[in-house]
Amino acid sequence: MGYFRSIPIELEEAARIDGASRLYIFWRITLPLAAPAILSVTLFAFTNAWNEFLFAFVFITSESLRTLPIGLQSMVVGDILPQGKLMAASLLTAIPVAILYVYAQRFLSEGLTVGAVKG
Repeated sequence: MGYFRSIPIELEEAARIDGASRLYIFWRITLPLAAPAILSVTLFAFTNAWNEFLFAFVFITSESLRTLPIGLQSMVVGDILPQGKLMAASLLTAIPVAILYVYAQRFLSEGLTVGAVKG
């Protein structure tokens, strides 16, 4: 919300004077300027959903629908910890999130620095 408030209202006013509709202003002006904020929120939401344990553990009863964190937990039986298998599975679980962050980092830092210097 704070990022949307930091977008200058003058841009929207200038577009309204030029005859643009509210939907056009949002789609063509506000949304591209807010892309870094939307991307960062998307990344954090994806990471949170990917690593969700409690809700999945409580609500998912079917074994075929288990999430990756629940599958990792089910590998532990009593006090026997297959550490090698757990570490390998943890790495495989973390790889998609790491790839997403590496890919999105370029766009995120690019978008946050656009317009940072006044000329």
